[in-house]
Amino acid sequence: MNRREFLKLGAVAVSVPIVGGPAFANGEAGKLPVIKFEDLPEKETEDAVVYHCDFPQESRFHGMLTNIRNHLAANDFDPFRVKIILVANGVGVKFFMKTHKGTRWEKEKIDLKRAEERLSYLAQFEVEYYICDFTIKGMKLKYENFFDFVKIVPSGVATIGRLQQKGFGYIKVL
Repeated sequence: MNRREFLKLGAVAVSVPIVGGPAFANGEAGKLPVIKFEDLPEKETEDAVVYHCDFPQESRFHGMLTNIRNHLAANDFDPFRVKIILVANGVGVKFFMKTHKGTRWEKEKIDLKRAEERLSYLAQFEVEYYICDFTIKGMKLKYENFFDFVKIVPSGVATIGRLQQKGFGYIKVL
């Protein structure tokens, strides 16, 4: 079996529904919008990128938001010229929550109000935020603890891969 056949076999395997898969398959994501792989946006602008947030440092998170703001500014804050999607998985999801009560981050001093304000500001320019459902389930987080403007995707890394296949560039702030 060559590499291409192996990858095709793997693609078929991951496309088969999994019993007990993402919680939203049963409508459990509450009022948060759900984005299925087949509903991911197409690349409709020349400048279409996905930012990846899977890191724990608050300063790095805010640096990324500054980069996104600068990215928008370079395109005159025109959503017809630039499309930005931020995908969060792993510990990166903690910046998209209203509260950390009952989570592993409960004792961390993270300014969630500042995060919400900055994320809301960027959302005015059609920046979208996708949160990994596998992370939510794996870390036993509650959907209602996430900001109302986030969307849930089955897998953060798979979503990034699919967006790249559609022509979106990949950016990760180091």
